[in-house]
Amino acid sequence: MLYLGCPQWSSTAWKGNLLSSHCKSADMLSEYAQCFNSVEGNTSFYADPSHESLLRWHDAVPEDFKFTFKFHRRFSHELQLTNITSELNAWLNLFEPIFAKTGQIMLQLPRAFGPDALPLLANFIAQLPKQLSYGVEVRHPGFFNKDDAEIRLNQLLIENNIDRISMDTRALFAVPADTDALIDAQKKKPYLPVHAIATGNQPMLRFVIASLEHEYKSYYQPWLKKVKQWLDEGKSPYLFFHTADNRQSPLLARQFCQDLGYNHPVLAPFMGEREASQSSLF
Repeated sequence: MLYLGCPQWSSTAWKGNLLSSHCKSADMLSEYAQCFNSVEGNTSFYADPSHESLLRWHDAVPEDFKFTFKFHRRFSHELQLTNITSELNAWLNLFEPIFAKTGQIMLQLPRAFGPDALPLLANFIAQLPKQLSYGVEVRHPGFFNKDDAEIRLNQLLIENNIDRISMDTRALFAVPADTDALIDAQKKKPYLPVHAIATGNQPMLRFVIASLEHEYKSYYQPWLKKVKQWLDEGKSPYLFFHTADNRQSPLLARQFCQDLGYNHPVLAPFMGEREASQSSLF
C-alpha cells in the first residue's frame, strides 16, 4: 500500500482545485480524503487538539485513511525526552480515539539532539506502546556521516521497527530565496544530506520543492526507483509533498504518483477540477 498526502488537509488556496470552490472549512478534510489516503498532522507538533476535534477527524475520513501525527514539541524540544512519562501517557490517552486511523506517529528531533543523546531516544522508545507505528526524524549533522553514530541510530530504529524519516529539501534550496514564501521555507526547513533507508516497514519521505515552475524532477527521479523497491519488498511507504507555500502540493503529489505508475485516487480529477469541467458544459 502506498500512502500519499500533503503537509495539511485544509487550505483556502486549494478551493477550486483540490477542493470544491465553496468548500467550508469543516468539510475540507473529508474532501481532501477523497483524493489522498494520508496527511501530515503537523498541527499536533504545536498544540494538542481537543477530544472533540479528534472524533470529528476520525469520522471525516474513510476506513483506509491513515493520519500521521507528530508528537508535541514539548517532548522533543522542551523536555528533550527527559522526565516525560506522565506527559507521554496523557498524550497517548488523548489520541487513543483516533489510533485506528493513525498510520504513524512522528518524533521530530531538534538540530541540537546529537549522537550523545541517543540513550535518551532509546529510553523514550522503550516507553512507547508496541501496537503503534512510529517514525523518527533527526536533524543533527552528526547522524548523516555514515559513521558509528549513524550506524547506532539506524540499529536502534531497526531493532524497534521504527522508521527513519527522510526529508529531501535539495530542490527547495536549489532556488534563490526571492519571495516571502521561499525565504520562510528555507529558514524553517533543514538542508541535510539525503539518506534513503528503510529501518521499518513504513518508510517515510517528506519531499520539498520551491514550486512546479522550478526544476524538481531530477531530484525525485531516484525516489521513484526507491519507492518501487519498497513496494516490491512489501513495505507501505508514506510520501508527503511540500512546495514553498504548499499551494501546488496536491499537484506535485499527483505528478509523482503518475511518474511512479501507481494506481491511486490522486490521479483522478480533483473536486474543484470536476466542478470546473461540469460548469463548462453549460
